[in-house]
Amino acid sequence: DLQGIKTNAKRDGDDWILNGSKVFITNGYLADVVIVVAVTDPTAKSPAHGISLFIVEAGMPGFSKGRKLKKMGFKAQDTAELFFEDVRLPATQLLGTVNKGFYMLMNELPQERLLIASLSQAGAEFVFEETRQYVKARKAFGHTLSSLQTIQHRLAEMKTDLCVSRAFVDQCLEMLNEGRLDSETASMAKYWVSDLFNKIAYQGVQLHGGWGYMWEFPVCKAYVDARLQPIYGGANEIMKELIARSVLKS
Repeated sequence: DLQGIKTNAKRDGDDWILNGSKVFITNGYLADVVIVVAVTDPTAKSPAHGISLFIVEAGMPGFSKGRKLKKMGFKAQDTAELFFEDVRLPATQLLGTVNKGFYMLMNELPQERLLIASLSQAGAEFVFEETRQYVKARKAFGHTLSSLQTIQHRLAEMKTDLCVSRAFVDQCLEMLNEGRLDSETASMAKYWVSDLFNKIAYQGVQLHGGWGYMWEFPVCKAYVDARLQPIYGGANEIMKELIARSVLKS
């Protein structure tokens, strides 16, 4: 909720004084530089008209990093809390134009959502390939799993879904490169492909049987990582709201 931001920055001469905190910050613990969204005009008629972006560097007085949050997945990537207590920022640390930060963020959201869709597509394709190789090698009741029609049909469904989603992601990437990617299309890609990643990961674990539940198998880690995709970058429920709003508006 970008319009519900509590972190604020107040002018003090030519400087800004930053106060507040952030949570769920990707790579926040290791970051040397962070871009902080803060309210700079609390009296604005719309919250969107009073938000600015600031560049804050590690080591600045008043800027501290909290604990690394213990996540279910994505363990190679730290997620942290950040705290700002009377951080004095020169005017040069303002990114862009004062009170225009909300619009700068909005311009980046389609690319962010497409990034999540692309990561989900890659993850789903990885799980499929791991599963395909596993069922070809794994034997049960004297036969490989891949010789069973029910397994073959599962693989056929997974492959078809992946080809369809890959085509959509590729189309979105082309639109992004041409400057034509809009919020509605990016939201559809994020929602659809991240959901598909979870479905493919579920099938991958299922077809691996008990081994799919073991951390030593990549599909187990992928299953946990997949769960984040429909949550971050805007929950998929919000993506559906944005899509529906655009559909009804037109």
